[in-house]
Amino acid sequence: MAMPEIVKEQILEIRATGATNMFDLPVVQRLAFEREFFDLVIFLEEHPKEYVHFILTGE
Repeated sequence: MAMPEIVKEQILEIRATGATNMFDLPVVQRLAFEREFFDLVIFLEEHPKEYVHFILTGE
């Protein structure tokens, strides 16, 4: 599955805050929820492997 652009943007926005280790998925998901990044919240639930791949490779 290709990651939607909106999800990539939301990931990068959370990463830019420096608020958490991006591999700490529960915290990333909480931060996404607090910012109303619901696309990312759902993506983390349904596609955690794709999320980690993006964090590791940028792809």
